[in-house]
Amino acid sequence: MKRRVSGHDVVGLSVDAETRCVHWHGPKDIIAIKFFCCGQWYPCFECHQGLANHKPQVWPLKEHDSRAVLCGACGFELSVAEYLSGQSRCPACSADFNPGCAHHYHLYFAVDAAHGVETTAQRSQ
Repeated sequence: MKRRVSGHDVVGLSVDAETRCVHWHGPKDIIAIKFFCCGQWYPCFECHQGLANHKPQVWPLKEHDSRAVLCGACGFELSVAEYLSGQSRCPACSADFNPGCAHHYHLYFAVDAAHGVETTAQRSQ
């Protein structure tokens, strides 16, 4: 349920040494996200849903300078802004991240039109 990855406790189902989990375990699935609601690192939304005793909250736009994405390859903590604009690659070690994760940004981050996903506020209008 919990694995130490580069000095961080990552909570999830079958977490490996690079943060992959039972839900996402391809070669590029090597990030963990610190959830805004609890400050815990999880490999994915599904792991949070299955193990946390609360509903997730997305990182607000005003908090995008917060370090909330962990590179499973080198342990570098990216800010939300770095991750969203990083071309699916770690700025520290150049490890490739799964570009398909962009389809799920809205589950973790309030994002603007520049990232191709509407904000939570826009969805509720």
